[in-house]
Amino acid sequence: MRTFLRRTLAVIAVFLIPVAGGAVSALAALAARSAPGPDRPTPAATSPAFDSAKPTAVVVIGDNGAVVSDALAPYEILVASGRFNVYTVASQRRPLPLTGGLDLVPDLSFADLAELTGGAAPALAVIPAIPDVGEPSTGPVTTWLRDQVSRGTLLLGVCNGAGVLASAGLLDGRPATAHWMRIGSFESDYPAVNWVHGRRFVDSGTVVTTAGVLSGIDGTLHMIERLAGSTVAANAARAVGWRYYGNTPPVVTGVAMPAPAAIVNAGWTWAPPTVGVMLTPGVGEIDLASVFDTHAQSLADRTLAVSADGGPIRSRHGLTFLPRADLAGAAPDLDRLLVPGAGVRLGRVPDGLEPVYVHSGQDFAYNDAVRDLARTTDVATARWTAETMELPTDGLRLDGPAWPWQQTALPILLILLGVAAVICLTRLRTTVDTLVRA
Repeated sequence: MRTFLRRTLAVIAVFLIPVAGGAVSALAALAARSAPGPDRPTPAATSPAFDSAKPTAVVVIGDNGAVVSDALAPYEILVASGRFNVYTVASQRRPLPLTGGLDLVPDLSFADLAELTGGAAPALAVIPAIPDVGEPSTGPVTTWLRDQVSRGTLLLGVCNGAGVLASAGLLDGRPATAHWMRIGSFESDYPAVNWVHGRRFVDSGTVVTTAGVLSGIDGTLHMIERLAGSTVAANAARAVGWRYYGNTPPVVTGVAMPAPAAIVNAGWTWAPPTVGVMLTPGVGEIDLASVFDTHAQSLADRTLAVSADGGPIRSRHGLTFLPRADLAGAAPDLDRLLVPGAGVRLGRVPDGLEPVYVHSGQDFAYNDAVRDLARTTDVATARWTAETMELPTDGLRLDGPAWPWQQTALPILLILLGVAAVICLTRLRTTVDTLVRA
């Protein structure tokens, strides 16, 4: 019994540091994805245009932020259709974090929206995934949604935005879907919903829900088709480079577990590189989302939003984003500098930084972002990232290292060091016992 206990303790000692270190690192990586930015003044509001002849569509941001692609991709597609007044809204107009560290100042608060529209409910509300789904902190959003639905608003739940709708009781008795990694837990948490696996979107009449991340593009186009016709939807898809309208790609239906590359990156990237993402005036919303979400999903590095002077920028369709640093001040801490947006070129940059212009303008923005990730990180991580975002990879060639070897080597080295330490201590104990008996 004593020998068994000693061996068990030895095994625990060997694995303690790599396992504990991996757990701490993974929690830090996940927390960093939605961490709020520093306190900054909220830029003065502008008076957004409102055309009473058009229906209004809003993208709802939670009080603790939202997933960047879930929010920005539907926003740009709805604007590209030309058929809606489109706004980002939240319970308060203040900086809110999108995943990867992109801070958005919503166009309007709920009260501002009511004033702008003369109290009319929006025709469509898009609900992205938010980090505190199911928590009391979502109360302002769920209460507002229930009120809008009672007045005829259609709902589009993108990815785990379906969880927000389910927590508000708005999916009870309805078929719905969500991200393949979360739908199982939603089945337990919200059994009154008829959860559907293996579909990019599910239309239950007044509510459409979508599977993971970029499935929100298909759901948005479906809503545009319903409200404005298939020609308008096809033109909107073409405007953002989405070639799957009318030919919906399959979704992931596997076990809801991270891929080995994701586990390695999350657990043993103990000193993650810092990747600066340059915010430039007029940049496309999908271009921004493609970079921030690709790196946030990869868990292989950390992104830092920067602008030339540290001041806010306005995107192509008028959204306000706040950087977390100015380029010159952040430069010494940056390992890379990515510049989203086709055709963007920077002037002078700090010494030691070579801008990487992510988007070619010849392909869908996320394809370019995933290719860059594969080249600079590894192909296994890039494929996992595409899978979590429901990005079709048919015909997408990825070149780069095959696997995150450096991160994999760290736990192996720690285990070997632990084994060596146990062997040395065992031999030392044996030597001491021999000397004592002598």
